[in-house]
Amino acid sequence: MSEQPPSLFEVDDTSRPLADRLRPPALGDVVGQEHLLATDAPIGRMVSTRRLISMILWGPPGCGKTTIARLLAEQTNLAFEPLSATFSGVADLRKVFQAAQRRRELGQGTLLFVDEIHRFNRAQQDSFLPYVEDGTIVLVGATTENPSFELNGALLSRCQVFVLERLDATALDTLIGRAETVLGRPLPLDADARQALVAMADGDGRYLLNMIEQIEALPAPVDPAALAAAVQRRAPLYDKSQEGHYNLISALHKSMRGSDPDAALYWLARMLDGGEDPLFIARRITRFATEDIGMADPGAVQQALSAWDVYERLGSPEGELAIAQAVLYLATAPKSIGVYRGFTRARAAARRTGSLMPPAHILNAPTRLMKDLGYGHGYQYDPDTETGFSGADYFPDDMPRETFYEPTTGGYERAITERLRHWAQLRTEKPETTDRTAASD
Repeated sequence: MSEQPPSLFEVDDTSRPLADRLRPPALGDVVGQEHLLATDAPIGRMVSTRRLISMILWGPPGCGKTTIARLLAEQTNLAFEPLSATFSGVADLRKVFQAAQRRRELGQGTLLFVDEIHRFNRAQQDSFLPYVEDGTIVLVGATTENPSFELNGALLSRCQVFVLERLDATALDTLIGRAETVLGRPLPLDADARQALVAMADGDGRYLLNMIEQIEALPAPVDPAALAAAVQRRAPLYDKSQEGHYNLISALHKSMRGSDPDAALYWLARMLDGGEDPLFIARRITRFATEDIGMADPGAVQQALSAWDVYERLGSPEGELAIAQAVLYLATAPKSIGVYRGFTRARAAARRTGSLMPPAHILNAPTRLMKDLGYGHGYQYDPDTETGFSGADYFPDDMPRETFYEPTTGGYERAITERLRHWAQLRTEKPETTDRTAASD
């Protein structure tokens, strides 16, 4: 029998998980993060000068954060101290800091790697500050969450944030090739199943290697259907209360705003497949209808409300189709922020002008005293005028007329623009009108 090929990187131990057996021995062997690790890239330059700064590695699961931290310590001769924020507390940190201080006295530095660093509370994060500040430790924190939201400003100001990317198809293909070298045989996959395996990994190298361990002993050939039956598809990366939640609703909102119905449907599907509450989406698209469409298509908000109502009546999955229909309607509707901008201007004017009284001619006068004070005097009943428009001034007496609402020329607002232009002309000409004192609003 021929001998099995040796491990790609070190003496092979088949009792260890494949992901551990394939852990790269040098930064140059790490796949998918060349923008950070190449010799002319930020981390690569630091390694070449052997001068590391504290950093936060922000990226999705399985992109190499832990591996990079280990290699940074090895290639700069720093002692590697790993901690998981999930299982560690202040007492564990204190022990690491004390050990790092002793090493420093002997002339050796320490790289403290903290996995899931965002799980430390603010007090625990503050405990790093003096040791990072004086160089006792080089802190390398790993997180899957946005550091801007999860880490306090004092710690962020002392660390450089590096964004790691999900592994693309090329990087995942490289990992498959390395796994086949270690296993000593090609995977029992046909061409389509090989592509499906890459897609199922969803950018996670560790998950890919775990799947390979499940299928490497299957009888060949394995097609996509057999592959799907043999391994569980990876759940989409989506956290309904964290970064993914805000990123995807932003993508949906901006796709509708950009009148791209296909992209809008894609992001809607991503959110629903990730487990997002459809009622949250219904609320957001209703807000979109008033904010980004408004009077350009007054029926848009009714479409959104109807979808909301249908979903509440039918539930999932039937009711999700109503939300999809509303998303398509909103994405293809004419857009205008005339209502949003006009209301914003009006609120600013209201705050600026304080408690000015309405002009007397538009006040009701239910009592003699109020009539004697001029309430309702000179009020002109617009529907009873020759043109249906009196041109009266409805602003407070001490406030000049201002223009808040500026409709666009798109959609229904085209007609509104013409109507307002016509009324402005009539107001300038001061046409003859018939006065009528209002008894009520």
